[in-house]
Amino acid sequence: MLKYLSGFGNHFVSEAINGSLPKGCNSPQKPPRGLYAEQINGSAFTMPRHSNQRSWVYRIQPSVMHSDFTPYTSKTSFIGSPFDNNCPPNQLRWNHLGLPSIPTDFINGIKTMVGQGNTSNLSGGAVHIYSANKSMDSYFYNADAEMLIIPQSGRLLLKTELGKIDVSPLEIAVIPRGIKFQVLLIDSEAYGYVCENYGVPFKLPDLGPIGSNALANPRDFLTPVAAFENIAGDFKLICKFEGNLWQANLTHSPLNAVAWHGNYAPYKYDLRLFNTIGTISFDHPDPSIFTVLTSPSAVSGLANIDFVIFPPRWMVAEDTFRPPWYHRNLMSEFMGLITGKYDAKPDGFVPGGASLHNRMSAHGPDNNAHSKGSTKELKPEFIDNTMAFMLESSQVWRPTEFALNTDKLQKNYMACWQNLPNMFEQHVE
Repeated sequence: MLKYLSGFGNHFVSEAINGSLPKGCNSPQKPPRGLYAEQINGSAFTMPRHSNQRSWVYRIQPSVMHSDFTPYTSKTSFIGSPFDNNCPPNQLRWNHLGLPSIPTDFINGIKTMVGQGNTSNLSGGAVHIYSANKSMDSYFYNADAEMLIIPQSGRLLLKTELGKIDVSPLEIAVIPRGIKFQVLLIDSEAYGYVCENYGVPFKLPDLGPIGSNALANPRDFLTPVAAFENIAGDFKLICKFEGNLWQANLTHSPLNAVAWHGNYAPYKYDLRLFNTIGTISFDHPDPSIFTVLTSPSAVSGLANIDFVIFPPRWMVAEDTFRPPWYHRNLMSEFMGLITGKYDAKPDGFVPGGASLHNRMSAHGPDNNAHSKGSTKELKPEFIDNTMAFMLESSQVWRPTEFALNTDKLQKNYMACWQNLPNMFEQHVE
């Protein structure tokens, strides 16, 4: 059973061995136990205190001890910006991509589906699907983005330089930009989604008129306690930098921080703890009320990326079409399904699959969902056995060549709307 520290964005203090943290200062002439002091900054030094992110780590050997980086030699579908291919306005949907037939670890099993923005300008992001049947024997850090990991099947053990996180389907984990980690499989196979956030780190959304409670509660976010490896050998460190993968050699494990303190650290969250709210009178609220995390942009209210979920919940609205309404949106929406069915698309949108509705592309319930939503008795109902999510962005999600050409792309997705009847009653009394 792993131990965790509770709270979102807290300034934590943790040591794997008592007496490993210096007292009264961050970088003494001789840190305790012969450790090296090292600071990891996730923000500029001069950011306001409330948005400044940094942690001090006390490690057996400093991070600078590695060979030169050279281009990564393994073939991978994990790519980065710029995403400048021609982007169609079509509504797109994919089936489950399948599991690997040869030994494949987390990094080599990543397939990039969509992306946008620019890593150099610290804006935008990318969405990937991972499939793996092998634990990593190398280590990885992402200089381009923080990584939101959304398991769909198979449990993962994330060994990071600040501690260990176990994450299962219906949970998420976030690894900050630059933090080194290794992904081990707890089960024989694993499949899920990854969102790279190139922009402002995810934070809890402001609640506004909702008040001081609801949605994701800060105390339910869990950060690992310090844990370290003191092992020598021949290891590989993989880095994603400016959209490309690089590799360097190590003679020791980079997960060698014995103690740390700060607010720049990985964390996990159980999506089942989300406090869902909704109407208790009429009309279906917009999906913003299901936002778990948000990466703001420079324009207030216009997110770089919102992470939104559609969990089990009560529906009680009177005289209301309860499924999500038909709409066209300034924001671009990439959706995935972790388990069960999505109420607007009970057919065709499968666990492990995905859909894309880009800026102003019309979408909404399919034929069956519309028919049911228009005619059923409006008594209180509980939508159960479901967990869909949406990664919504103010920038267009550009599908990759892989996403546009894979045989998992549903060629007939548009057919789900084509038989919606014309029910217009023109007769005037």
